[in-house]
Amino acid sequence: MIPMPRSYAVIGAGAVGGFYGARLQKAGLEVHFLLHSDYEYVRRHGITVESVEGDFHLRHVHAYRSATDMPACDVACVCLKTTQNHILPEILPRVLSPDGVVITFQNGLGIEGDLAAIVGSDRVMGALCFICSVKIGAGRIRHLDYGAIKLGEYSPDSVPRGVTTRMKQIGEDFRSAGISVELAADLLLARWQKLVWNIPFNGLCAILDADTSRIMKSPSAVQLVQEIMHEVAEAAAAHDRIITEEFIRGMIYSTRKMAPYSPSMKLDREKGRPMEIETIYRRPLHAARERNVPMPLTQLLARELESLEEIIRAQGSQERKEASLEE
Repeated sequence: MIPMPRSYAVIGAGAVGGFYGARLQKAGLEVHFLLHSDYEYVRRHGITVESVEGDFHLRHVHAYRSATDMPACDVACVCLKTTQNHILPEILPRVLSPDGVVITFQNGLGIEGDLAAIVGSDRVMGALCFICSVKIGAGRIRHLDYGAIKLGEYSPDSVPRGVTTRMKQIGEDFRSAGISVELAADLLLARWQKLVWNIPFNGLCAILDADTSRIMKSPSAVQLVQEIMHEVAEAAAAHDRIITEEFIRGMIYSTRKMAPYSPSMKLDREKGRPMEIETIYRRPLHAARERNVPMPLTQLLARELESLEEIIRAQGSQERKEASLEE
């Protein structure tokens, strides 16, 4: 059982980790932030959150440039993009206490299994984030809308683990910080449900260079979104996870009323960063193929994104080459 009060390590203090970690610290919990490019700024100036629920500033935070300098914590929150997960084998064993648990706040399918290979399957949980939040500068987070999380226990054999004591304990910590928490008895179902939104909106917003509000103003785009959502639901059903028509309608309704939002994949495209194609597209497609479920629209999105990433990478390489010649 995780001791109380619990200490938290936040690995990656961007739009997600910066927001949730700051809220936990504001509520009085012990939080330690592992940062990279923002380390010096956050160490000197702290973290600022501009939120629809009220702005706040944390002047003093526990900031670290290296995991070797961090204390072992009861809960390690992985808030990096999945494209950076290759660095986790060096980080997690250093920041996690002997009886601690790792929670991934990342998007996609199969992530918990990757972390289980590092720390053990009984020490991994998943958190699905339903939040519109962006990083607007060093140590500065802008929270636009929503903010709830769905928390579940990892099961290597995909059998639902139910609601455990440590889920309840950690859930109470987040609730004390003003975060709405749903405890999911079936994490795999929750993963497929999140993909119902992530697969169409991350891909289409990146490819069309449009935020969610522009997508929702186009009847043709909305129809395409719904068709992709049904593909995801069919793949989930093949894995014995039922996503209802009512759930899909709810996703459409929630997106219509949310503040204009650019999903992370669109922002990665704009900044020339690698996109999370592997966990959000390739793995669900592989899971669908294993059960002989076609996902032609999702497959097309994945190929478009792969092509887009290749073009962006080539452009970046050419620009660096031209800059070196000018020097």
